[in-house]
Amino acid sequence: MIFFKMKQLKQRSACPVSSSLDILGDKWMLLLLRDMLFADKSTYGEFLQSAEKIATNILADRLALLESQELVSKEIAADKKSKFTYRLTEKGIDLLPVVVELMLWGTRYCPTIAEPALLAALIADKDGTTAHYRRLAREKMRAG
Repeated sequence: MIFFKMKQLKQRSACPVSSSLDILGDKWMLLLLRDMLFADKSTYGEFLQSAEKIATNILADRLALLESQELVSKEIAADKKSKFTYRLTEKGIDLLPVVVELMLWGTRYCPTIAEPALLAALIADKDGTTAHYRRLAREKMRAG
């Protein structure tokens, strides 16, 4: 396991919403979390394949920020020593309900195309589906 020091971010205020946005206020942070939670992505190359087409310098920066805030851990990949694998930490997994609510809100109010099976599962049983993805993320975290 690799340990890292949490980078201190300058807080704009003591408001909890503002403090959360100091870490997650960038769309790329939430999209990377989405990809880890629902698309089983864990490597730099896999994140680059996302439909939003993140620039390589932004991706490297956001992964480092996620790591510094202890939302993900970074490990050397078993298959290739020059490749890294990113896994959600418990702190990162705790953001699952936030990402779910953003998905549902976006589906309701914005012209979007959601993954049909995931959307249907969330609409039918949001709590059960969220628990399922939380379990999967924890299993992946422990496997690392």
